[in-house]
Amino acid sequence: MDKVNPESVGVSSERLARVSQWLEQQISSERLAGASVMLSRRGKVAYFNSAGVVDLESGSEFGEDTIVRIYSMTKPITTVAAMMLYEQGHFQLDDPVAMHIPAFAETRVWAGGDADITSTEVMQNPMTVRQLMTHTSGLTYSFMRSNVVDREYRHRKIVVPSQIPDLEQWVNELAAIPLMCQPGTQWNYSVSTDVLGRLVEIWSGQSLAEFFQECILNPLSMRDTGFQVEPKNHSRFASLYAPLSGGDLSNVGQQTVSAQIREGGLLLQESASESSVLNPTALFSGGGGLTSSIGDYSLFCQMLLNGGELDGVRLLSPKTVAFMRRNQLPDNRDMAAMGQPMWSETSYEGIGFGLGFAVVIDPVKAHTITSVGEHHWGGAASTFFWIDPAEDLYVVFLAQLIPSSTYPIRRELRARIYQTLID
Repeated sequence: MDKVNPESVGVSSERLARVSQWLEQQISSERLAGASVMLSRRGKVAYFNSAGVVDLESGSEFGEDTIVRIYSMTKPITTVAAMMLYEQGHFQLDDPVAMHIPAFAETRVWAGGDADITSTEVMQNPMTVRQLMTHTSGLTYSFMRSNVVDREYRHRKIVVPSQIPDLEQWVNELAAIPLMCQPGTQWNYSVSTDVLGRLVEIWSGQSLAEFFQECILNPLSMRDTGFQVEPKNHSRFASLYAPLSGGDLSNVGQQTVSAQIREGGLLLQESASESSVLNPTALFSGGGGLTSSIGDYSLFCQMLLNGGELDGVRLLSPKTVAFMRRNQLPDNRDMAAMGQPMWSETSYEGIGFGLGFAVVIDPVKAHTITSVGEHHWGGAASTFFWIDPAEDLYVVFLAQLIPSSTYPIRRELRARIYQTLID
């Protein structure tokens, strides 16, 4: 990886030392086993550092080539895939999903409140492709544990990995479960991007893995990214950890963290040598199935920051990327106004949603020093990225701690990154 003198791109070397100190503190306090940070500005890598280990037992260093589960950082890649097919004329954003997946024509909507899963009503307006991209489709996630709808997901194995053999059957099974709310009325984090991945398969005539490889990963030289960690890369794959208590997804949307968790300490959640992603799969999760390295994901971020192009390879037009960065929520509302006051450890006042990622619409309301139009997303294992076109920068952070709501790592890192900018 070629790095430049930070001052040449308006970043302070002296102030970057605070980022390095913070990174080391994550390891010494036993918040994380290992982690890495990359900062690029004006098309140049101004900072890269890593600390800790990929596995506490082996002691192998967490480094530039470490491969991790990026979980929901898969979603922007799936959305880019869909928008590439949009540019080719395969669909319109306001197309009803049922136009392409007929099983959704009969999907009903849960009545809400204390009603059981059989108490339903018809969809007042059809679920659209855009609503899949913005998580306003009415779908949910099995791990939410908030109502009878996500309980039905668990009952019918609408999870990944799953006993259901492929994405087509998985999505058809999903369509038989009532929506949690009327499409377009709420922002709810959900399997929407998995459905979008199935649409990519339908529009392209390829599996999601094949489309990714041929149209995104190979063109961008993202050699470490895929739905399976190849045998030659097993030694670079990181183990997954949880805090000593609270290490599940049932509190993934909560902000309050117990004092016991804040004291640090790690519990092995999934060994790198025993992970399901070491083996081939036919159920390709566009919502969370990829593994990647910091170098690979940085290429994806630079492509988006460049307006859809990297090293002479264009995936999207600048106009399409600019549209994806715009807040797509109704009446320019933020996510808090759409029923989601926070996600992970982050407040969503002042944060809207574009196509595939969150978008900052009011930094002051969001209590965050950043730029209007900055867009970002993260994964369940505490990975995170953000792209700030106004400052011509992106940041990628990788770690393997689940759930991502355990510590306010993302807020802490943002503050330390922006204080390094000196012009």
